[in-house]
Amino acid sequence: MVLVPVSWSVGHALTFTGGGPVSQRLAEWARDHYLGPLVTLGEWISYQPPKVGGKPAFALTRPSAATSKPKHAAAKVYPAPANLQPFVTPALPDEGDWRVYGTVNGQGAIYGTEMRASSLYSSYVAGIVSMNQNLVSFQLRPGAEDPGPGNWGGALDYLPLGTRSGLEATFNSGFKIASSGGGFYLNGGTAGTLTAGVASVVYYRDGHIAIGNWDQDPGISMSSDVVGVRQNLHLIVQNGQVPSSVDVNVEGSWGATLGGSYYVWRSGIGITADNRVIFVYGPALSVRELADLLQRAGAVTAMELDINPEWTDFMYYLPGTPPTPEALLPTQQQPADRYYTPASRDFTSFFAR
Repeated sequence: MVLVPVSWSVGHALTFTGGGPVSQRLAEWARDHYLGPLVTLGEWISYQPPKVGGKPAFALTRPSAATSKPKHAAAKVYPAPANLQPFVTPALPDEGDWRVYGTVNGQGAIYGTEMRASSLYSSYVAGIVSMNQNLVSFQLRPGAEDPGPGNWGGALDYLPLGTRSGLEATFNSGFKIASSGGGFYLNGGTAGTLTAGVASVVYYRDGHIAIGNWDQDPGISMSSDVVGVRQNLHLIVQNGQVPSSVDVNVEGSWGATLGGSYYVWRSGIGITADNRVIFVYGPALSVRELADLLQRAGAVTAMELDINPEWTDFMYYLPGTPPTPEALLPTQQQPADRYYTPASRDFTSFFAR
């Protein structure tokens, strides 16, 4: 009789909408049912370390979206961010050079580029995005399983037809809330506990976001203007510097990775001094390399989001009815239309203002 509820539970995990591939669903179910050590052992056995040397599997020379002068003469013109200095020499063609992936009123709102973080693992490329908060508006979305059903003020766990007008991009959120060290808040509902000192993305009523230590940094606390909060671990860039803590107890402090390796898919988010939002993700990254990439892109405050290939993604959307999703990195595991159907984890979407 014990097998009946177990079978039902596993079956539910395997068939739940938005849960990802079978291997991912089984691993999530096992971790939720106190079988984490068994999953970790399996990951150790199957883990393949990053390849040393080599070149990326795809070219970094891709076209930009077209831009034009603003439609309204009074509109403020926002310059493109300065190109980034690559870490690895010699640099690849277009490495660190921004391309426009989204426009608003004819101006570049989303810029993207690729860059390698390591001369040792030189075939692995990270995607870097810079977003202008004056042109785009951010929204926190709940996940179907995490945080799951709740009082989220009508926010949906996907982007259904009829709600995609002006959609610019989407990206993954943080760890499972129970493992984040903090909590989740959206439109008056809460999952977990918002915890002082934990790195937090704060979503405001006017559509902008801020990042910092909850209840410690200016503006990073609850107010009537706050509509969402996503907490995850601790800052990996603070006051423009990368703290030494990124090198300490990497698996225990920064997430259980495949095979316990330091070098896995990671994602992170940061804010620049002029209030642009930076997103970085890619394969074979240590926590320090993720932080270094965020800092190189101009982030003065930044935090890690999720890790491992099943949970890291960035999609931009080409204009159309509906908008056509494209993955920033062709090597990401998740399909570009992931958020057009219910997602098991929470995520961020943003739209043209």
